[in-house]
Amino acid sequence: MEIQLLLSFFVASVLLALAPGPDNLYVISVSATKGWRAGVITTLGLCSGLVGHGLLVALGVASILLASPTAMMVLKWLGAGWLVWIGFNALKAAARPAAADADADESGDLAGGQEKISGAGRLFRRGVVMNLSNPKVFIFFLAFLPQFLDPNATGLLASSALQIGLFSLLFMLAALLVFSTLAVLSDRVGGKLLRTVNARRILDGLAGVVFIGLAVRLATSKLA
Repeated sequence: MEIQLLLSFFVASVLLALAPGPDNLYVISVSATKGWRAGVITTLGLCSGLVGHGLLVALGVASILLASPTAMMVLKWLGAGWLVWIGFNALKAAARPAAADADADESGDLAGGQEKISGAGRLFRRGVVMNLSNPKVFIFFLAFLPQFLDPNATGLLASSALQIGLFSLLFMLAALLVFSTLAVLSDRVGGKLLRTVNARRILDGLAGVVFIGLAVRLATSKLA
């Protein structure tokens, strides 16, 4: 397998990771309100979820699911439901009394402008579930990854499944780099301002509306 092919795939993956979508919007929202470490933890969860999609494509399971309207419908509604849940929690946080946020800040939740990480496991799991429950991701993998398969590859990479595994890892690396950069920039550029009580509530409200809108878009879209 030629290095030029791998490089072109990596560049394409970086550009795709930069395209606005639920994952990078979520990373930006988390990082701006909780700090870049929380954003990176969420990113690790999102990237870990890509492993599942890569395996589905490599093992041919994605093609089977795509051929089943019932399976696709169930997966679509699960993904939409998860986005609604995230949006609902964001709106609930925005509606929380300002005094509650102020008390939390004064009690030490904020330290030097950087919110201490609490519930890292919860952030990670939320990232994994959010990625795995998005049917458009594995449809994208099914359509995108095979385009870069090299029929002339030799050795271990003669296996299309192993090639897809390699491309999945490269895509994960691209997403990790892009999302982690977004996490740091969101924290450094607007984090200190957005973690004030009023600004944080406004951002939570906007995030809630965005994610519920994405859920409606997913629920009403045709996946195939």
